[in-house]
Amino acid sequence: MMHTEQTLVAERRRKTILSVVLAIICVIYVLPVAAVVVNSFKLNTFVKTETFALPTEQSFAGFSNFITGMTFGNYPFLKSALYSVVITILSTGLILLFCSMAAWYIARVNSRACRAIYYLCVFSMVVPFQMVMFTLSKTADTLKLNTPWTIPIVYLGFGAGLAIFMFVGFVKSIPLEIEEAAAIDGCGPLRTFFSVVLPMLKPTLISVGILEIMWVWNDYLLPVLVLDLNEYRTIPIHIQYLKGSYGTVDLGATMALILLSIVPVIIFYLACQKHIIKGVAAGAVKG
Repeated sequence: MMHTEQTLVAERRRKTILSVVLAIICVIYVLPVAAVVVNSFKLNTFVKTETFALPTEQSFAGFSNFITGMTFGNYPFLKSALYSVVITILSTGLILLFCSMAAWYIARVNSRACRAIYYLCVFSMVVPFQMVMFTLSKTADTLKLNTPWTIPIVYLGFGAGLAIFMFVGFVKSIPLEIEEAAAIDGCGPLRTFFSVVLPMLKPTLISVGILEIMWVWNDYLLPVLVLDLNEYRTIPIHIQYLKGSYGTVDLGATMALILLSIVPVIIFYLACQKHIIKGVAAGAVKG
């Protein structure tokens, strides 16, 4: 009996220590976001000198930073936001459609060529972007992939590794008898995929979609390398251009636009985080 009580006490102590450690890690991760929120409502001078202090009557700027950031320069912020939305939606849609179809084929055919393609996709996740970015920039210019309507093709290539990895794992958990029954009823491959397989992929579709949306929406390096910046700018690029004469930066306006860019993603992620956990678990464990 004494040994059982000691075990329970030790277990409670371990959970308490683990909770404290995780709370500290959570605070460390949340602190930069809190700093962005606080400084977006402070005058530029106080952002530099009192970075982590709460706004006071003297330092409070109200919504002037948001107005300054959205009206700065000769390139409208709403135009940048529109391009970010277009690129994010098109890229995510292409990744979900083509990668789910490719994963279904790889999982069901399971030939030597399919396995080679699968391992190449998985290997692509560990290749640093910096290794290919200069070649990619030249290739994108040559193939005219430097517009918001064509850059999703580039995102499809870079997002295929993770998407196919997760989709293949989930497809392998789907009983093959379901697809055989659809074939007996007269369904061809396309109808079987869209009518039978795709609805069953919903957990992984949602999780992959959320991860890809967060990546594409916040991405800076790929658009700045590929897009014609005189014509097209996404929100991260627009924020980078918040510079005055001699390279001075209005940090208050910068923080305000960063806040505007991260709030939609945070809300979207919090609303869909349970689907990410389900999709990752289904794709990684069962695969």
